[in-house]
Amino acid sequence: MLVPKFIYLTRGKGTHREMLASFELALRDAGIAACNLVHVSSIFPPHCKLVTRAKGQSLLRSGEIVFCVMARNETNEPNRLISSSIGLAMPADRSLHGYLSEHKGFGQNARQSGDYAEDLAAEMLATTLGIDFNVDQSWDEKKQVFRMSGKIVRTDNITQTAVGPKDGNWITAVAVAVMIMSWQEDADL
Repeated sequence: MLVPKFIYLTRGKGTHREMLASFELALRDAGIAACNLVHVSSIFPPHCKLVTRAKGQSLLRSGEIVFCVMARNETNEPNRLISSSIGLAMPADRSLHGYLSEHKGFGQNARQSGDYAEDLAAEMLATTLGIDFNVDQSWDEKKQVFRMSGKIVRTDNITQTAVGPKDGNWITAVAVAVMIMSWQEDADL
């Protein structure tokens, strides 16, 4: 059974005349270019531990097949603001699953894009936990409802923004939740 034991969040951006090369440079900036990435859907597994990027990267090996939830956005339009965000919502009861969400935005700053992704993950978790809220409420109002319910312990996001280069080169922004099965069973985290 493949159930991640650890997850960490990372982000990066890269610029190049070729779109694929800008993506590779974004993965390098995020610290995951040496892995074979497999995109999966958006479940934060029960009993999985959220760790720092440094701790997560220390568990990866070059060439390893790594599952991830990735938000990716790119542009070669000069001055175009792009963003990629991963939202996270974890339940208070760690025996239940949480949610990760991916969002790519155009014209959104880091706060707007990150709040959107975080809100989406929290809403998905809230609906599975039976938390009643108004979808038209502001993000801050929803956060208060989530906190008062006592069923959602943490929401967060990681966001990468980028602006299209004036020279017409490609720029790619990625935000990634990296899942680690942990080959080091006794990792001290």
